[in-house]
This record gives sequence, structure tokens and C-alpha cells, in this order.
Amino acid sequence: MLNYDSTPLMPTKRLGHVRWLLKTGKAIVVKKEPFTIKLTLEKKRYTQNVTLGIDSGSKYIGISATTTANELFKGIGELRSDIVNLLSNRREIRKTRRNRLRYRKSRFLNRVKNKKPGWIAPSIQNKVQFHFKLISLVYSILPITKLIIEIGSFDIQKIKNPEISGKEYCEGPLKNFWNVREYVLHRDNHTCQCCHGKSGDNILNVHHIESRKTGGNSPGNLITLCKTCHSNYHKGNLDFKIKRSSILRDAASMNIMKNHLLKEAKEKYKNVFYTWGYITKYNRIQYNIPKDHDNDAFIICKNFKAKQISYSFVLRQIRRHNRKIYKSKILKGGIFKRNQSPYTVFGFRLNDIVKYKSNKCIISGRRLNGYFDVVYINKEEKHKSTYKNLHLLNISNRILIYKHI
Repeated sequence: MLNYDSTPLMPTKRLGHVRWLLKTGKAIVVKKEPFTIKLTLEKKRYTQNVTLGIDSGSKYIGISATTTANELFKGIGELRSDIVNLLSNRREIRKTRRNRLRYRKSRFLNRVKNKKPGWIAPSIQNKVQFHFKLISLVYSILPITKLIIEIGSFDIQKIKNPEISGKEYCEGPLKNFWNVREYVLHRDNHTCQCCHGKSGDNILNVHHIESRKTGGNSPGNLITLCKTCHSNYHKGNLDFKIKRSSILRDAASMNIMKNHLLKEAKEKYKNVFYTWGYITKYNRIQYNIPKDHDNDAFIICKNFKAKQISYSFVLRQIRRHNRKIYKSKILKGGIFKRNQSPYTVFGFRLNDIVKYKSNKCIISGRRLNGYFDVVYINKEEKHKSTYKNLHLLNISNRILIYKHI
């Protein structure tokens, strides 16, 4: 609920009162997901202390806003993973553009990267920006008084030593095996890579693919196995062959992101704090809370006695249009085929939320001649339908929001 001047108020569960406010014109609907109303008359501002927990990541972001008694908002943000490929494709097209039809002498050089102090790669910059888009979204609908950000799932720089300095920062994540173990479990999504959870054993071990003498304790030589599969392998009852390459992309991106997240958060908001993943893991085990990104964010808030809500929101960064105007392949006669559809097709845009056969769907494909492609929310089922059978519910924005039950 928002006040008349758009300042956030505490949410309410009095649905009858909300209907009365809307019916009498004392409030208007400003958002459907999450459902938010704005009062048209001034109301006395009464708020509580609300803590916002952010479980930052390179693929998913956990969000939870809680008071000491209740959880008010919970969601999972899905980050884009196509930035690197899109930039690579754009670079290839630009290199061949001058020689595609005829050679043209370059007039000026405007493709030089200007790496100013504080510059980070566009793929990581996009992830940092999306973190703050989600934080700003929650700040716009709830009176947040405290922000806590988890800046890493595991400590690469040996957090057990608070006096760390100098060359110790350069010794890397492989110096302490506990940190490597946490990374391997995180990389494998805390799932046995042999049976994928079919054994029902919840105890996980980190197994060396090669012996410690030949392979060492590097993440590329480690794999997650449940205790049952690990025991059967060493008894000779199980044989599997798998090779792992040393990929530290997620850990490297989190290392770069954490400094920018904290710096920008402290510049924009008040009462900003940070925490580490091993603290979250300890509290999750202590309070017997299932592991998930939104549950981790709830734990980060440290209001462990608060009543959790039964649903969460999915927040996905989307596009509404293709930036590339023409297709790369040229037809006969030097004709370029357009790669973009009209801005709206029969009144619908890409990623609009519509109603189809009493179900909420997302438009994943549009055609001037033929069927539209729609995907059921929460079911991930694809269907084809004419535009006449679709009813528009929400216009697509930069962030696609829907409730996941």
C-alpha cells in the first residue's frame, strides 16, 4: 500500500477494506503483481522496522522482506546469461559489415573500449544493475529500514582470519580445503552427480576424481556424491567415468560484483550491511529451513521467528523487442530481411501476461500470419493460440513478475 505521495506504507490483509477503498475512489491500483494500491487522500503514516535480505548470485537472486513477526515479500530473480553471446555476435557482424557488399574506407575509429577506473565487463554490469532494479522495486512498495546483502556463498579470502592482509589476499581459494568444498557443493547445486538424489541420502561428500597426489584439491578434480554412492564407489560396487574442467566463472564474477554491490548500495541507501554464505548455511541448518534462494534471503534478514508466506514471486529480466533490425543472411539482389516484428501485433507485445483457457500465460512468440506461442506460468507448457483467444492481463515491462506457488 502506498500513501497519496507514493511513500510506502505497511501492507494489509484486510481485503474487504481494500475493496471498499477502491470502490469509493479513495485508492487506485498502481500494480497488479505484486498487487499494490495508492491512496488518493492523506493518511497518517505508520510503519514498522522492515529488513530486506538479498542473496546475491551470478544466476539467481533471492529476495525477502521481513518484520520480527511476518514475512512481507519473497521472490527469486533470474539473471540473464546471454549478454556475452549477444556482444560476441554483434562484434562479428560489425567486423564484416564493411566488406559485406562493397569495401568502404573507415572514416573514424569509434569502437575503442574506454576502460575508465571502475570499469567492469558488460555482462557483470548487467547483473549488478539487475540487483539494484530488484532492490529499488521492493523499496518502492515497502518501508524498508535495513538492507543486508550476502556478498558470497563461500569465502575465497579465508574469512576465519580477521587480520588478513597483504600477500594472503593473493593466495586464492585453493589454500583452504573447506572453501573449495563449499564451492564444489555450490557448483553442483548440492546434488549427487551420480544418482541425482535417487538414493534418498541427504549426506553429501566431496569425492576426488583422481587421487590427491595426482589431481590435488582443485575444484576440477572434485565432484559431489552422496554418502551412499561414495561408499559404493570405494567398495568397487559402483563405476562411473566423469571429467571436470576447472571453471571458476561464477566465483570470479561474484568476486567482482561484491565490491560494486556494496559500494553502490551504501551510496543509495541507509543502514546497509553485508554477510557471508557460511553464516547463512549455519543458520539454515540450525533452524531447519529448506535450501532455496528465497529461503536464504529470509535467513539473511535474521528474523527467524517471522511467519513465512507460502508463495514467492519470480522476477525475470526480459526484452520487449529485438534490437537487431535485419537478419545477417542477405537474400538475392542484396535484399535484407527484417529481424524485427512490429512493436505490437494485434495489440500484444512480447512477454505480455495473458489469460488463455482460464490460465495465466506468457507470450513467447508473435506472428502476423499464424498462431501465437504462449507458455503456461508455473507449468512451463507451450501452446499455440490465435490472438482472438487471448485476454491481456499485464503489459510487459523491463521485469516480468508473476506469482510462483
